[in-house]
Amino acid sequence: MRLVFAGTPEFAVPALDALHAAGHHLAGVFTQPDRPAGRGRRLQASAVAQRALELGLPVFKPPRLDAAAQAQLRELAPAAMVVVAYGLILPQAVLDIPPLGCINIHGSLLPRWRGAAPIARAVEAGDAQTGITIMRMDAGLDTGPMLLAEAVPIDTATTAADLERRLAPLGARLVVQALAGLAAGTLAARPQPAEGATYAKKLSKEEARLDFSRPAEQLARQVRAFNPAPVAWAELDGARVRFWDARALPGGAGAPGTVIAAGDAGLQLATGDGVLVVTALQRPGGKVLRAAEATRAWAVGGKAFT
Repeated sequence: MRLVFAGTPEFAVPALDALHAAGHHLAGVFTQPDRPAGRGRRLQASAVAQRALELGLPVFKPPRLDAAAQAQLRELAPAAMVVVAYGLILPQAVLDIPPLGCINIHGSLLPRWRGAAPIARAVEAGDAQTGITIMRMDAGLDTGPMLLAEAVPIDTATTAADLERRLAPLGARLVVQALAGLAAGTLAARPQPAEGATYAKKLSKEEARLDFSRPAEQLARQVRAFNPAPVAWAELDGARVRFWDARALPGGAGAPGTVIAAGDAGLQLATGDGVLVVTALQRPGGKVLRAAEATRAWAVGGKAFT
């Protein structure tokens, strides 16, 4: 099938690889423009752009899907457009270009967690499962009819980064399967259920600061949901400490944020209800370490994070 692919982050790369390996003709790859990255803030191509160039595919980086970009798409004449975490809203004029439509790989079991951050919000909410939905896009926000879906479990140790690593190859497999069904005429789209829709708003840096007056269970889910980005954090002695992994325990006593213990079990902090056990953290200017290692010879007992 003649396709156009649209995606930007590492999460989208397995789908690009799978479509290429399946023998589809990728007439063009659309991705976000180069962005500053790293300590030097040098312009860097997206993960999808880098992989597309390695595969010898033509890459397009329009800042918006305006009339010029739409003309490029029409010239490419795709039968379908596969979209994975592209980062730009597709106007109706773009949705109308491919005869088989624009096919989206969405990181949730729709209609739950429509929107920009479905993987993280599922972890933050304490959902027992999430998954991948392959859908045909329409003008609404992730409201289009569904082609395929498959669930994966979430447990109390799962981070958003863990889920991304599991969902990316699942989405790649399912989109290849969906395109085969569309080409053969054996796969029909079905409307999303009317009940159960929720919205997964984009993660913000402002909400990444931990509020230790909240219950430990909520804080642990927040830490896991914000890994790999924007990463939960709190201040100690005026310095920012980033928390990468955590779990909750019952009990505990002390003012919220107070360090109850620091040792092989991790950094234990009092909360509004229960104990937050931080098991991976990053001190200012340092690298991510297991908390048992990071807290060795770190005199934090009795101090309080804010």
